[in-house]
Amino acid sequence: MQYYRLFQPIRIRNLELKNRIIMPAIHLMYNMDGFANERFNEFYWRRAEGGAGLIFVGGCRFDEFGGSPGMMSLQTDEFIAGYREFTDGMHKRGAKVGVQLYHAGAYAHSIANDGHEALAPSAVLSKFTKEMPKEMTQDEMKEVVSKWADAAVRSKKAGFDIVEISASAGYLISQFLSPKTNLRTDEYGGSWENRTRFPLEVVAAIREAVGEDYPICARIAGNDFVPGSNTNDETVLFAKLLETAGVDMINVTGGWHEAIIPQLTGDLPRAGFTYLAAAVKDAVSVPVAASNRINDPADAERVLATCEADFVSLGRPLIADPDWPKKTMSDDCSVIRRCVACNQGCLAKTFFAEPVECLVNGYAGKEYRLKRHRSSDSKAILVLGAGVAGCEFAVQATLKGHNVTVWEKSDRIGGQLHLAAAPHAKREFLNLVTYYTAAFKKLGIELILNRHASADEIKTSGFDILVMATGNVPKMITLPGSGKIPVVTAYDILDGKVIAGKNVVIVGGGAVGCECADYLAYEAALSSEEIYFMLTQRSETTEKVLSMLDETRRNVAIVDIVKIGTGFEQGTAWPLMKELTRFGVKQYPFAKILDVTDTSVELEALEQKTREQKAKERETRIVEPEKQIRVSIPCDTIVISAGALPDNMLFETLKDDCNEIYNIGDSLRPGKVSDAVAQAIELASKL
Repeated sequence: MQYYRLFQPIRIRNLELKNRIIMPAIHLMYNMDGFANERFNEFYWRRAEGGAGLIFVGGCRFDEFGGSPGMMSLQTDEFIAGYREFTDGMHKRGAKVGVQLYHAGAYAHSIANDGHEALAPSAVLSKFTKEMPKEMTQDEMKEVVSKWADAAVRSKKAGFDIVEISASAGYLISQFLSPKTNLRTDEYGGSWENRTRFPLEVVAAIREAVGEDYPICARIAGNDFVPGSNTNDETVLFAKLLETAGVDMINVTGGWHEAIIPQLTGDLPRAGFTYLAAAVKDAVSVPVAASNRINDPADAERVLATCEADFVSLGRPLIADPDWPKKTMSDDCSVIRRCVACNQGCLAKTFFAEPVECLVNGYAGKEYRLKRHRSSDSKAILVLGAGVAGCEFAVQATLKGHNVTVWEKSDRIGGQLHLAAAPHAKREFLNLVTYYTAAFKKLGIELILNRHASADEIKTSGFDILVMATGNVPKMITLPGSGKIPVVTAYDILDGKVIAGKNVVIVGGGAVGCECADYLAYEAALSSEEIYFMLTQRSETTEKVLSMLDETRRNVAIVDIVKIGTGFEQGTAWPLMKELTRFGVKQYPFAKILDVTDTSVELEALEQKTREQKAKERETRIVEPEKQIRVSIPCDTIVISAGALPDNMLFETLKDDCNEIYNIGDSLRPGKVSDAVAQAIELASKL
């Protein structure tokens, strides 16, 4: 396929860009002291080498109350020299570079600002920080506007080609725009005109400071997705005001951080927010960028072809594969390492103030210390197992110059990626299978499927090095009772080997158990195709279809001896748990199974409190003691999700008889995809 629209040049004021691919500002936690450093530089220089036309860095702190640790800063002139070296490096590598000037407003944590209260339009409790901000005085507002403009001048001096105003995600400007967070009674609150006054003062101050020739971008919320706040209608009105005020480019993203609408995970369809950008594009004449979940070149080209936007904004896709633009330009899209929308290495890391990494790209954020180089001594290597660890090692070792052969006992590569991709919101995980399949072909890696190897065959195979990546096996448990209800594993369900009945009890409420519950409920609910048919054909009323959306034909219950929903990375579980609630999946944490009959699972569990009870407890601060109750759950299928054990029998058999043998991935210890990728890269780098 030809992607000629993606690679058409475009001008932003006097800034010429070579293509329509931009990378938005992403909080990376690489600049703990605010200064440019090797890690920050190498990360972005690598993305510049990959072919993106414009890369924004930041958010960039310019005010002591406005940011958080790990952010770059242009608060004073002392930061300019380091970022000048950085921007010179970006230009040398063929990319234009912008900086996003960021003020969090009420979203700033006091712990990150030496205990200072956050500054906000009004003293409204922040649902993001759970803290009460200080209402800004007009003098404080003027000071922030002045600092914003000063930072824009420093941006220009530091060699940045364009400056971006952060007016999205629920940060300070969004808070001024919203009637939920702006309760002021002066000329900066109340009417729409008053609520837009502060944002437009920011734009005016920056324009005056940087001059008429320097381009300004604004990143705005396409829809706050917060009840009672602004929608796409107000976004369009704001975009028009920004254009009139002198903004040269508008980047439209999703909603606020506190919104309960998924923004980045696989729950959001690919390019699911481009309609927000399209509404802005139709209303203004300056270039517009569409953002969120655009990881496929065909989707990106379509966004441009249908004039939904002038740019596509690729954040996490360029973390996953900095060469996304070059590979697309050369129509080599099959070997793009596409973002799988997991948020485990990026978003989740920032919740713990840890540097951003990537589940599928073990080099992301480590470019400054992980250097690829060819081996001077090429070895013949046999890899047992074509799961993530085996495939990643095979690719990395081949790139180093070794001759790699992979034996896989099943009829496909990818291992448990196929199980991970079974839930509807995680289908992007199959992208990694697609990548490994194409990479094997391109690199000439010999792959033999359906190869069941004995220890003797392996010992006499003549390879210099053996790498065991044989994965794991599900852990089984013994249930009380003599009932004859079929017992299967979560692996059986997710792999499509077993179709569960109507009444299902899942034993184990970790990540896999919860995802299995979602899979089972979703499988027995209306499909998206059925919903589309009903709505477009008017075969049912809209009200009828909406009433059916939250229904599933299955009754699913999760039982565990501990809390349900553990094992997820921070900030990634809530969309799934929201789905379980929507489908009425029952949860029994801290429960004990007493008996399994022919038709039910009998257990002792804590009585679950209703939302109303929990709300009353929060209001009165009187917590009622939890009650133990006896529960009988009708059941025709029991699903065990009790964890996994390493499948390391072959390694244990061979380890004393082979000169050089290694064990990686789940066969070493069960873990995450990112663990397997990291272990594979580490081992390949040593050989």
